[in-house]
Amino acid sequence: MGVIGRHDGSKGFTLLELLVVMFLLGLVYVISGPAFDSGSSGLHVKAATRQIAAGLRKARSNAVTERRETLWNLDVEARNFYLTGDPRRYELPGNLGYELFTAQSEVTTHQAASIRFFPDGSSTGGRVTISAGETRQFVDVDWLTGRVKLL
Repeated sequence: MGVIGRHDGSKGFTLLELLVVMFLLGLVYVISGPAFDSGSSGLHVKAATRQIAAGLRKARSNAVTERRETLWNLDVEARNFYLTGDPRRYELPGNLGYELFTAQSEVTTHQAASIRFFPDGSSTGGRVTISAGETRQFVDVDWLTGRVKLL
């Protein structure tokens, strides 16, 4: 008859094995810690990028469906954008940097400019850069097709 609960080999972890695992977990945390800290600003950049892309797509859609030129206007100083024919101003996060590269004819001031969409879907084209520190995202608008792309 055997004895229940008795094991010939030891089962479990030694103190040394536990210390090695704790060291490895600490090392992973130290390496990935900065990624988690900058992650929140990265999330803000992505959210602002998507918001701007949605506004640009709406402006293009309005131009095509209403058969009239529509402007997407960015006010860098006020941190917002708006569309012609739409009374709302869409607020952007204030802790991010915004730049708009567009046709010279669409620059109204050193802090405000536009991208113009035409009834055929084309546009004056341009690029919006959204940044926070080293994190940068781009929204490109093709001048020929008016297509909005996230980069």
